[in-house]
Amino acid sequence: MPVPTYTPLEMIDRLVSFDTTSRESNLELIDFVSAYLSEYGVESQRVYDDSGTKANLFATIGPDTEGGIVLSAHTDVVPVDGQEWDSDPFSVTMKRGRIYGRGTSDMKSFPALFLSMLPQFLAADLHIPVHLALSYDEEVGCLGAPQLIALIKSLGISPSAVIIGEPTEMKVINRHKGVFRFSTTANGLEAHSAYPDRGVSAIFHAADTIHFLNDLSKDLRTRADGIGSFDPPYHTLQVGTLSGGTAANIVPRKCTFGWEVRLIPGGDIHTLVLAPLEHYLDEEVRPLMHKISSHASIHTETVVQIPGLGPEEIPDAENLGRELSGDNGPAGAISFGTEAGLFQRAGFATFVCGPGSILQAHKPNEYIEIDQIETCKQFMERLINRLRRA
Repeated sequence: MPVPTYTPLEMIDRLVSFDTTSRESNLELIDFVSAYLSEYGVESQRVYDDSGTKANLFATIGPDTEGGIVLSAHTDVVPVDGQEWDSDPFSVTMKRGRIYGRGTSDMKSFPALFLSMLPQFLAADLHIPVHLALSYDEEVGCLGAPQLIALIKSLGISPSAVIIGEPTEMKVINRHKGVFRFSTTANGLEAHSAYPDRGVSAIFHAADTIHFLNDLSKDLRTRADGIGSFDPPYHTLQVGTLSGGTAANIVPRKCTFGWEVRLIPGGDIHTLVLAPLEHYLDEEVRPLMHKISSHASIHTETVVQIPGLGPEEIPDAENLGRELSGDNGPAGAISFGTEAGLFQRAGFATFVCGPGSILQAHKPNEYIEIDQIETCKQFMERLINRLRRA
């Protein structure tokens, strides 16, 4: 029985057809990729999350030698809830030189290109291996990548480069901001709204704290990136969610808000944000709360920590990226976070380069330009030639 073959478009369509929204399981997609690799005699390994409903996948194509190149992608996508699509988001549609579908840009096209070209990689008699690394739950905080990295290390694999195929329009990226998400909760004391002084308003104290963070965000703007390569060229802080209270005539007992900081590599979250925040709470907020109730409190929990990506001291990996992409310009910087910072922190030379534009991601009618698919195909062909002659 002949082994299955796919064109790049067919493989993109196949991967997009799996609803791997972060709240859902990704196992159907992982099962498909694993079975497809197996048809070609390629073994794969999985690392499951605690629930057993999600998994990372790792596979090696080529000789069992040191080094190699890791091609890494996340399998999850953001929700389509509430978005007005002109077509089925989980079935690709082609029109006007674009391929529409959830994940076409972020970021199923990159692994789809590799998988569609698996026969070429296998036929090339590679001297250096290429490794496929697929993760889960990147969109909700890069939750799967640490276990995937631990698996790679446990196998004794030390790749010469890790390529994160996030959408960069096939430009080599060697810097991105670190992403930190927090949840702050104020616990007050309920009282009748006719007697507000007998209660502790969690919402008022949360609002004061948000006002402080707003002022802090303005201060962070003054600490601009000296090179000016980031957009925007400074650290950013914003509050994204707020909830609290029971009724208009009840002094609110609880208020919670979610907020995020994005730091240019080199910025320290404790020094720049958390220490000033705690000082403000200790000096200005908690004393006022405790005047009414010693049980009142306000505290912050860390939800997500994604390290930034910085330039490698030895730019061999970046130079490889330029060779493969055909882009001879200087490596760029992006403000969105990726798993690249985690791989770099683990000691792997890492850069970001993949098809599509981040400006098309997370939106209704997400798409990727067909010429980006062709450019990524050429990237993969150059990688084959590079590993064949290495």
